Amino acid sequence: MRSNLAFRTTIAAAIAAFWISNATAEVLRVAVAQRGFWNSSFVEFALQQGFFKQEGLDIEILYTEGGASTLTPLVAGSIDIAMTNGTLGVIAAFAKGMPVKIISAEATGAPDAFWYARPESGIKSIKDTNGKTVAFSSPGSSTNLIILQLIKQESVTPKLVPTGGMPGTLTQVMTGQIDVGWSVPPFVLKDLAEGRLQIIARGSDVVAIRDQTIRVNVANANALKEKRDAFVRYIRALSRAIDWAYTGDAAIDAYAALAKVPRELAQRTRDEFYPKQSLQLSEVRGLELTLQQALEYKYISAPLSVAEVQKGLIDILYTPAK
Repeated sequence: MRSNLAFRTTIAAAIAAFWISNATAEVLRVAVAQRGFWNSSFVEFALQQGFFKQEGLDIEILYTEGGASTLTPLVAGSIDIAMTNGTLGVIAAFAKGMPVKIISAEATGAPDAFWYARPESGIKSIKDTNGKTVAFSSPGSSTNLIILQLIKQESVTPKLVPTGGMPGTLTQVMTGQIDVGWSVPPFVLKDLAEGRLQIIARGSDVVAIRDQTIRVNVANANALKEKRDAFVRYIRALSRAIDWAYTGDAAIDAYAALAKVPRELAQRTRDEFYPKQSLQLSEVRGLELTLQQALEYKYISAPLSVAEVQKGLIDILYTPAK
């Protein structure tokens, strides 16, 4: 009898703990750009592995096509965190007085991005693109910055065209509407392997940005003031997800299922295009260069100093222990 009572008491306590835990979980609304990218999958990994739950967080995800579609709802206050934003676009928003705060780095260097063309186009490298149409995702995005730097480095003058997401970009390349498309893996890797497309340039070709943080994770500044501790816990869980993604191969299986690609393409995506060191969260690097680019490419109308941006825009919330 006593044993039965103890059992019922234990079950009741567990149920109560469950409901209390769920009732007190803080909700954060997060915009994630380009679902199916390796680096956009860390939020899903953290959900699947229970890292957010362990931090007392309930995460609601809004998927976007990147660029303004990620940053606009953040500025409006309808979401709390915008993931994987081009640093130039965030600086432009800050310069206009919008309520944005960089809470972590996201991508340093550009090993993931590449540009491709059809073999029959005759375009074999970026040097062949004078007068041709070359895609990037959207103004202020990391692909915008990369291609601007690449054509400057190679002294070529293509016509740059914002084409949005990767599926639409691929359609435009295959139908001849544009000459050169942009992508990150695993998208179009199968087409490359089967010879329907060929890589003509990589983000890693751009010398100037190899140690520059080109994408960042951003908070709505007003929400950050109200629930700062929740944001710190969010970045801590995100850091755990990145570590998990590079420990063993469980993440490869999870990513293959999420991105709906064969396992070998999932493996190639991580191992060839996303070195872990490029995904460090703790430091926005190359800020002086970024501010020069923002002025040169007219993202801001007047110079900003590194000190101004560090004080007003950057608020790194979490540095993992080494």
